Amino acid sequence: MAAAPGRPAPGGGSLVKVWFRFVPREGWLPFDTEGLWAEPVDADTARVANAPFLQDGVAQGDVVRFRVDGDGLRWAVGRVEASGNCTVRVLPAPRGPLGPSAAAVHERFASFGLGGEVFSEALPLVAFDVPADADLTAIKRLLERGRADGWWEFEEGCVTEAWRSA
Repeated sequence: MAAAPGRPAPGGGSLVKVWFRFVPREGWLPFDTEGLWAEPVDADTARVANAPFLQDGVAQGDVVRFRVDGDGLRWAVGRVEASGNCTVRVLPAPRGPLGPSAAAVHERFASFGLGGEVFSEALPLVAFDVPADADLTAIKRLLERGRADGWWEFEEGCVTEAWRSA
């Protein structure tokens, strides 16, 4: 069976879905797969085009290798090139000062120009793409301050040595 067609990419190409398998975390969402949009690089690699909500160890811009199964689905088998970007996920505290507002979270990070997506209205989890050249120190400081002030919880889905050192 042929692979399913993708959606148009901003540059005019076509994006495809690359699927990741993982062990679900206890107490977290009950999913064991996540599909990420990606721009094909060659026959078995693609560049990730969005920040993951669930998959750790991969960030937007990373190149992953995949295998196509009998149903035409592309399953990631490993990262072959790191972009230097980071993935950080922020979940607003429902009873915190920002309420359960993903828009309020985005507003707090607007000055950094971070790209990101919201999981859903019911679960306002924001997955941010943090570019390698962003002000990592200031972003980390804001994340920590927001956690301390009860605005949100956050987790580092994919970080670099530069992030750890910031």
